[in-house]
Amino acid sequence: MAGHSKWANIQHRKGRQDAKRGKIFTKLIKEITVSARLGGGDTSMNPRLRAAVAAAKEENMPADNITRAIKKGTGELEGVNYEEIRYEGYGINGAAIIIDCLTDNKQRAVADVRHALTKFGGNLGTDGCVAFMFKHCGQLVYAPGTSEDKVMEVALEAGAEDVVTDEDGSIEVITPPGDFVIVKEAMEAAGLKAVLAEVTMKPLNETEFSGDDGVKMQKILDALEDLDDVQDVYTTAVIDE
Repeated sequence: MAGHSKWANIQHRKGRQDAKRGKIFTKLIKEITVSARLGGGDTSMNPRLRAAVAAAKEENMPADNITRAIKKGTGELEGVNYEEIRYEGYGINGAAIIIDCLTDNKQRAVADVRHALTKFGGNLGTDGCVAFMFKHCGQLVYAPGTSEDKVMEVALEAGAEDVVTDEDGSIEVITPPGDFVIVKEAMEAAGLKAVLAEVTMKPLNETEFSGDDGVKMQKILDALEDLDDVQDVYTTAVIDE
């Protein structure tokens, strides 16, 4: 991928996320509620809930909102019953896309996802058609110039799976999903603050897009991310600005 900078792409992604901050609280509350429903309201016993609460605190969500979302999940308060659904599909030139939804209406969710894909040149696939192209993991990314030795020492001691230094100098720490918060907290305690920290579906291989194809691919991703039922969108496409 000549000319591709992972660091530039991460900055681009974060910029787009920041521009959509209005939806972030809604998504976080849904995730906390569903995590509590599936695994209980105790963060020490529920790694997914612990990660969701950590993400909410990172966005400065008030503690009352977090507590209320947990209670709705555990049934202590009345709330909407969201269902998890994963859709898989293809964008421009067959780029793989995974769309994770939390919805109270499956028919609406699938219709909206299909419309967003087909409107801009993609298509909905079958279950499992692209999931094998991704790895479910925790990911922490550190800026170029961060001490590689320090990152590696702290990360591996805390239980990370791998530490990768990219060509542009950024450093990735990969963790098992359930250990993500433990590793993140250990890194922060050592003074290492990640620019990007999330449990994600990390593409095993990426394809770079530019020009018209890049514009078309970005339209698909934006249309999907703008849907109310969509929590996360993952893709093998890297769009070169």
